[in-house]
Amino acid sequence: MADRVRPGVPGPRESAALVFGSSAGVLVVELVALRLLAPYLGLTLETSTLVIGLALTAIAVGSWAGGRAADLVDPRRALAPLLGLSGVVAAATPFLVRGAAETGSGGLLMPATVLTIGVPGALLSAVTPMVTKLALTTLELTGTVVGRLSGIGTAGSIVGTVLTGFVLVSTVPVSGILVGLGALLVAAAVLVELRLRGWRAAAPTVALLVGATGLAGLTALVAPGGCDVETRYHCARVVADEERPDGRVLVMDGLRHSYVDLEDPTHLEFEYVQAIASVVDTAWPAGAPLAAYHLGGGGLTFPRYLAEVRPGSESLVSEIDPGVVAIDREQLELETGPDLQVRVEDGRLGLDRLPTDSRDLVVGDAFGGVSVPWHLTTREAIGEVRRVLRPDGVYVANLIDHGPLAFARAEVATFADAFEHVALLARPGAFRRTDGGNLVAVASDRSIDVDAVQAALDARGTGWQVRADGDLAGWVGDSPVLTDDFAPVDQLLTPTAVG
Repeated sequence: MADRVRPGVPGPRESAALVFGSSAGVLVVELVALRLLAPYLGLTLETSTLVIGLALTAIAVGSWAGGRAADLVDPRRALAPLLGLSGVVAAATPFLVRGAAETGSGGLLMPATVLTIGVPGALLSAVTPMVTKLALTTLELTGTVVGRLSGIGTAGSIVGTVLTGFVLVSTVPVSGILVGLGALLVAAAVLVELRLRGWRAAAPTVALLVGATGLAGLTALVAPGGCDVETRYHCARVVADEERPDGRVLVMDGLRHSYVDLEDPTHLEFEYVQAIASVVDTAWPAGAPLAAYHLGGGGLTFPRYLAEVRPGSESLVSEIDPGVVAIDREQLELETGPDLQVRVEDGRLGLDRLPTDSRDLVVGDAFGGVSVPWHLTTREAIGEVRRVLRPDGVYVANLIDHGPLAFARAEVATFADAFEHVALLARPGAFRRTDGGNLVAVASDRSIDVDAVQAALDARGTGWQVRADGDLAGWVGDSPVLTDDFAPVDQLLTPTAVG
């Protein structure tokens, strides 16, 4: 028994399009929200959990409420408002989220996040039960209709996920994605209203939806917190240093990631880079060329430094974000060649490709938000670093931690599990667990000259201190060794998650 198209009721194809499109829209909003929030909350497990949890809550509430409402009101009157209102909120999302985040206290960010994920998610999820009610012409086809629309909705979610992750994010700015989605949803609302109710009845609703979406879209143009470039992973921009004409700061997701002096590669602005340089400068004779591998690129400050102070050095960089590499070339005057190569790849995979005993130095400076990607912190990953290093090689890594420094202590414990010698460079307060921020961990199978490193730090005026081996035992305490099976990096970075 085939479905029949009834007057004023969506046909099978129209029903499928409504369910498919609304389900896809929910996932587009969810994925784009992660990128929109990254500059303010970071790309952490907690941020992902928050967004996914809100989206699933919205889907559950929308499906339940939509099904209940379909039994109480005529779905033909509800479909257009559901689509249109969700479109208006989606188009206004860049302004709402960025505007809330840029207020001094930031206390409006969470309500804005709940609004901009929850409202479109719930309204769009209510479309499926509404359409299902209209599509059910007889109880004999209940299973067929419900199953078909459920499958179509799932397919829409898959397409929305793949389209956003592989196409939209890499080609369209976040604001453009959300405003475009809003416009599509409002256009769909207009078509539904005309199809189900006719022009005369639909005219007021159509005018209101189109006007509201246009206004919401315009707010995206004045939304604060925009980017020079939206890369595959980051909201990025390059800022000139007002005090140093050739100085440039690479800002990603609101954080100062790299400082590059276009004329003087030996100028190291950030203290943690000075700390890394203090280790490298004292580990080998001055001017001796090194074979170095860099986990994470950013502005490639340290590879440039090596090339300048150790001519003939070979640096290979694994940078996962092609957009960052493009910024390096276009705005930070990066020139690559045989002595400085950049591969667009994940650092863990890049490590696996390197020959055994092929590098004098490995530098770890990869971050997702404020945390080192967990799969680069584990015993297995550091074991790969040890394999790649020559017997007298050195691994030096930039870490960021705060509060009780639970992550930094666990990472040093993991270093000590793989190498014979470890050291930590940090501000004095870090060793008392009263001061956080950047810390630099060092690991090697050869002894680390603590006195020489300290002298180099003092010469640069960093105020940092260095401790090694036995002097770190009390600081590390009973911190766990991180493994591929257990590496709760995000939780360790959150003071409330530490007992």
